[in-house]
Amino acid sequence: MKFSVIIPVFNRSEELRELLQSLTNQSHHDFEVVVIEDGSAIDSSEIVEEFKSRLQIQYLIQANTGQGFARNNGMKIAQGDFFVILDSDVILPVDYLQKLSSAITIRKLDAFGGPDAASQDFSALQKAMDFAMTSFWTTGGIRGKMKDPSKYQARGFNMGVSRKVFEQTGGFVDPNQGEDIEWSIRIKKAGFILELVQEAFVYHKRKNTISSFSKQAFSFGRNRVNVSRFHPGAIKLVHWLPTAFSLFSLSILFSYFLNNTLFQISVGIFLLWSIAVILSSSSQNHSIKVGALSWVTSVLQLWSYGVGLPFELLKKASKG
Repeated sequence: MKFSVIIPVFNRSEELRELLQSLTNQSHHDFEVVVIEDGSAIDSSEIVEEFKSRLQIQYLIQANTGQGFARNNGMKIAQGDFFVILDSDVILPVDYLQKLSSAITIRKLDAFGGPDAASQDFSALQKAMDFAMTSFWTTGGIRGKMKDPSKYQARGFNMGVSRKVFEQTGGFVDPNQGEDIEWSIRIKKAGFILELVQEAFVYHKRKNTISSFSKQAFSFGRNRVNVSRFHPGAIKLVHWLPTAFSLFSLSILFSYFLNNTLFQISVGIFLLWSIAVILSSSSQNHSIKVGALSWVTSVLQLWSYGVGLPFELLKKASKG
């Protein structure tokens, strides 16, 4: 099976270097790389040239269209049987493509989604952000650990489709607002098999600050509403849990003035959750510092997503 690795890039040339380096180390060698320069002011031409002797690379330069449409353009010129879509800020374990190839063959997959993880050499903040995005205590682990892998909705940082899936479904229909989840739903509705391949994880080297991480989570909440434009049933009860967390947090303040018993119970619940987050992350990352930062990123992730979802719904309703 020949893979085409599709990588859209927007002003992130140094990130691309690390990803391409990890591709040179793959134990599976039957693949090409398609880099799509999506209107960058700082292009990646020198870095692409640097790796041309070690990788089979196609380099497409275009005006900015957004990552969804940039990926579509990359898949149109790709030569592989199966397209692997990655964000430029990920790094691959050496056996990533090998494990993916085995899973696709054995499970007869038409498409897949894979999880993300934090490498041991990541900064404390990067590990804390990874925890907030993947932990049971924040997202229920739905980004990479599911009892039923067929229920997974792939994310664009680590997903893939067969050539047949792309040709029959047409790829992404939105540039950057939950476009990956929308396509995942559409792929399944078309009768193709899309599942989580848990062992095909990537190291997601997010370059966020605390502020940009919060803004990103806010956008994720808004994006879920955008997906519902295409698929009315896309917003489910689980997507309201961050909003419930935000309202519960606010209720603690009000309960202080209304009922002392209720206040104490509410504070106790919040403290138990906080302790669980800190201990879980500290144990997972072998660092109390990461554990403490994980509490900050977890609160921000839940609050930001929890506000973003109703914000976008109200905005949509106001437009009629």
